[in-house]
Amino acid sequence: MRLQLIGSFYADFLFLSFSRSPIYISNQDYVFLACRPRFHIKTWSNAQYNVDIPARVSIWSAMNMPSNLSSADFILIVIGAWLIYKFSQAVRMRTKMTNLRGPPASSWLLGVSKDVFLGDSGALYEKWAEEFGPVYQIPGPFGSRRTILTDAKAIAHFYSKETFVYVNSAFAKQVLSNLIGKGLLWAEGESHRRQRKALTPAFSNVAIRNLTPIFYDSAYKVKTAWDAVISSSDDAVIDVQKWMNCVSLDSIGIAGFGHDFGALEGRHSDVENMFDSFGTLPPLGISIIIPLLGQVLPFLMKIPTSRTRLVRKLHHSMEEIAEVLLTRSRKEKEAGESGGNESDRSIIGALIKAENADPELRLTGDEVLAQMKVFLLAGYETTSISLTWALIELSLHPEKQDRLRTELADFAAKDPSYEQITNGLPYLDAVMREILRLHPPVAQTSRIAADDDVIPLSAPMKTSSGQTIDRISISRGAGVLVPIRGVNCSKAIWGPDAKDFKPERWLDGDAGLTTKAMELQGYHHLLTFIDGPRTCLGRAFAIAEFKSVLSVLVRNYVFAMRDGLETKVEKINTILPRPKVSGEEGYAMPMRVRRFEY
Repeated sequence: MRLQLIGSFYADFLFLSFSRSPIYISNQDYVFLACRPRFHIKTWSNAQYNVDIPARVSIWSAMNMPSNLSSADFILIVIGAWLIYKFSQAVRMRTKMTNLRGPPASSWLLGVSKDVFLGDSGALYEKWAEEFGPVYQIPGPFGSRRTILTDAKAIAHFYSKETFVYVNSAFAKQVLSNLIGKGLLWAEGESHRRQRKALTPAFSNVAIRNLTPIFYDSAYKVKTAWDAVISSSDDAVIDVQKWMNCVSLDSIGIAGFGHDFGALEGRHSDVENMFDSFGTLPPLGISIIIPLLGQVLPFLMKIPTSRTRLVRKLHHSMEEIAEVLLTRSRKEKEAGESGGNESDRSIIGALIKAENADPELRLTGDEVLAQMKVFLLAGYETTSISLTWALIELSLHPEKQDRLRTELADFAAKDPSYEQITNGLPYLDAVMREILRLHPPVAQTSRIAADDDVIPLSAPMKTSSGQTIDRISISRGAGVLVPIRGVNCSKAIWGPDAKDFKPERWLDGDAGLTTKAMELQGYHHLLTFIDGPRTCLGRAFAIAEFKSVLSVLVRNYVFAMRDGLETKVEKINTILPRPKVSGEEGYAMPMRVRRFEY
């Protein structure tokens, strides 16, 4: 009877696994209902088990479930069901998806995931695009395959359907939830649209114009500290990345939440300490295996490691400060001390306003808290990384540093206005765009198809069988990836000087760009801020901060690499990849800094 039950279970489960719509199946031994995201199994003895697997299935034993079903039978059923599901999913994908060319797997267990994770992912994706075409497939763990898009029309289609057709994987959502909660980066579909709409007023041009003095103030705090260090000598060796971190933390604290972390004045906070800890604890051992296999085995995220413990501490540190700031701001608003409409246009003001908004804009308490953590993390990591890369490239190309300083010479006694920062300094703008092109803080966009889709191509290409196609089919559950760094730096798209730091390419509008580059959608044909529904909400904030801070630093100092123009710069994986001088501890970026006198 037991074998018959298990065999019958597998037969019906196999049918259910290939099914796409909710299906109700029953027989004398068990009942299925395809409507929930996990197994919920309740045995005759009233023991309950929950097993997360990516099948929308719930199983309840019927009243006549045999009472002598053993634990071994239960485990056999669950393992067999999981294997059947994975097999049926693989078969469905192979039959529904266009089979494209791509590199061979380094191993069946990992595919090419280890090569991508530990190597230069942008260079690898570009190399494979040259060999296999602008759209190709790479092998992932356990024989899975992922479609890579470097074709402009395909990328535009992909981004246009983000949050509805292309969504975060279960593993990615777990990572985001553990780090920052279920906020804007975690949300999909209508939930994402509602949250984004509620927060948009905080990032309007009017709001950013009012924040620009705060960015300048942070930059001048750096100047005060550096002048004190340099006063006794012609120059000094300064870890510029550490200071750019402090600039970003204090700027997002004051501009976004009305709170001064005091990092530029030497005050330490738990949040800052947690951020810095990631630089001294790069992924090792099991911490490398988890992201490699996590897309296929999301439960690996539950394995405790030194890195996951650090993530948990950072999460709690950000949550504690967010709760304090929210409580203070709510009390100020109730007391009428918040400044009315001006406060509503701040990030924290928009969040508090959204707590009591109409249903189409309302945010729950947990969502408000999550947004605080999103903006704290994003404001700290991305801008500090971009500013550090700007100082690196200008140090390695002193003639371009001099040209930028010459453009800024008219502002030796007075800072540029918001309008001048935005539209009146073409070489500063060109430097910023080139940094964003060469060094995007986020290297790729990786998603899972929530539904079958057809992606159009810019030009016909051949499949692995030699068939010529002008579109590709994507199966529900398939992985799709856009290699942002690979596309931004592709010689096939940007020309033979794609790897060079060349701000001049931006000075004549689009005239200095290749035809292929102009086909790319996004901010000035760059994928750095993504595109579509998930376009970076804080883009204007980040650009204004970057330009304001860099303009002050370049006007007042000359930067050079400590070890000369041949200094080797590499990357270290922290929360996001950061630059570092090869051989230095953590992510130190020591530079020789001397004052510049007009």
